[in-house]
Amino acid sequence: MSGELVLVTGGSGFIGAHCVRHLLQAGYRVRTTVRTPGRQADVRALIAAAGVEPGEALSFATADLLTDEGWPAAVAGCDYVLHVASPVPLVEPRREEDVIAPARDGVRRVLAAARAAGVRRTVLTSSFAAVKFGQPGKRIFTEADWSDPAGGETMSAYAKSKLYAERAAWDLVAETAGAGFGAGPGGEGMELAVVNPVGVFGPVLGPQPSLWADLVGKLLDGRQRAVPRMWVNVVDVRDVADLHLRAMTDPAAAGERFLASAGGMSLPQLAALLRDRLGDAAGKVPTRTLPDWAVRLAARFSPRAAFVVPELGAPRQASSDKARQLLGWRPRDAEEAVLAMATSLTGRGPDT
Repeated sequence: MSGELVLVTGGSGFIGAHCVRHLLQAGYRVRTTVRTPGRQADVRALIAAAGVEPGEALSFATADLLTDEGWPAAVAGCDYVLHVASPVPLVEPRREEDVIAPARDGVRRVLAAARAAGVRRTVLTSSFAAVKFGQPGKRIFTEADWSDPAGGETMSAYAKSKLYAERAAWDLVAETAGAGFGAGPGGEGMELAVVNPVGVFGPVLGPQPSLWADLVGKLLDGRQRAVPRMWVNVVDVRDVADLHLRAMTDPAAAGERFLASAGGMSLPQLAALLRDRLGDAAGKVPTRTLPDWAVRLAARFSPRAAFVVPELGAPRQASSDKARQLLGWRPRDAEEAVLAMATSLTGRGPDT
């Protein structure tokens, strides 16, 4: 029960809410950002849905990734920052910069404010999307890999936003390494660590936008009538929150990035898992598989379909050996994560 103060940006989001809950259960005081004061009640409801009554241990700050205003007050007095907030569009935007700008520029705002406030370490939530694109033929990825937007693959605005935001964070560390930023264990200045989750599943606490909750919801209610042979790497949101806490406190995590994955399955396998394990609640889950040629044809006209094409066929997997070996991270298996999300979406209550 440390009582140290941690800022979590985006506490109303899927990952952010679980990070808040995890920190409170570990005895930390938590401050989280909301874009408008009216969202405070929503965040408290999410945490209560996870079985935690935060009381005075949870406080709020109003700040927006697109402006400087509010960030100095948000980080004031904090020992650590978990920068989780980032736009998560469920459809491809007309202007990709509408997604990229808040992610990329927001990182620089948060890190600059945290450094000025004397924050000990910031953990950035990045993505496997910052790792896997533009490397034809590669099937197993590690933290040494970086996506290449010029590599010939279609990258969504969201994928680009995560890549550019993480690059901006590490560039800022490099630019200011001699001025009290990113000095590493035992040195002066603020440290940075990065978590790169794959597809995040697990219990949904409320109506937060989530790419994978949207997909599982469409499978369960029949809106998704067929599934492509797309490979999905899976990790449970509870284990993502746990890895954030490990990256925040472990001296070995300073200056490192960590892929977070529990394994994976194809979408047809995921659909079959839902049908086999959820009974009547999965009665509308499709049994039909889309042929690859149909997905490729649709990709000529649909950005969403174009995003699926690189994931067809042979899987591209993320190695979590670094997180397991360096930080002792032990995630739930992929099937448990998928079923926990589906169960929470069917109204049976989140398995927290």
